[in-house]
Amino acid sequence: MPNAPSPVLTFPHAAVAQITLSNPPVNALTRPATRRLRAVLLELADDAAIRAVVLTGDRVFSAGSDISEMPEMQDRGDVLARKSILENATLEMLDDLPLPTVAAIDGFALGGGLELALCCDLVVADAGARLGLPEIDLGVIPSSGGSMRALRRVGQARAAELVLLGEPISAETALEWGLINRVAPRGQSLSVALGLAQTLAHKSRSAVRANKRALALTFGESPGLPAQRALPVFEEAFESADGREGVRAFLAKESPEFG
Repeated sequence: MPNAPSPVLTFPHAAVAQITLSNPPVNALTRPATRRLRAVLLELADDAAIRAVVLTGDRVFSAGSDISEMPEMQDRGDVLARKSILENATLEMLDDLPLPTVAAIDGFALGGGLELALCCDLVVADAGARLGLPEIDLGVIPSSGGSMRALRRVGQARAAELVLLGEPISAETALEWGLINRVAPRGQSLSVALGLAQTLAHKSRSAVRANKRALALTFGESPGLPAQRALPVFEEAFESADGREGVRAFLAKESPEFG
């Protein structure tokens, strides 16, 4: 998919849409990719023929934010305007999509990549996949509601492990904690996710929407609201000396492991 804009929108089955992050080598969530994702979600929300959505990645799911974009934003002091507000709005749109959504994680979903996956109703991960929120090792915090969505799924103690230790966990551990719904055999996460999406596509559209709303109301407020309140905390950490040093050290290593 190298010549197609990322993410790529396809329709593998009747009434099922597939969104594939395709920005090699780690499907980083660049600003152009985030804008494209927002446009795709707007398109799907208005498409009466679509009954379920699968979100996946080309070879791997996503290592999160493109760290190479960050030094310029630190120098300009405009991370909220150029990055965080757009990312939060896009993830909130996915969270609120009036269609059932299934994430298929192959390889890894780290940082913003895991934040994105946690916006889906169901999450399937390959055996051997790694999931985590390692932003603390950059000197920052998850900036797009990842802490809140993880907290809802796994509770205070496990969420604290994810965000304070920053250590990726296995798919098997993620299932045990309740962070994800299924572990698929290696190489089969997309197949399993598409199977779930086909099942969901045969459900009543209005009933699916009503049940999604009921689940959301159970928690009292959308994760997007506390995520928005956390933006100044992210900005403060991002602009701090530790935040600048964390980004510099990461880029010096040129590691593709997380973002």
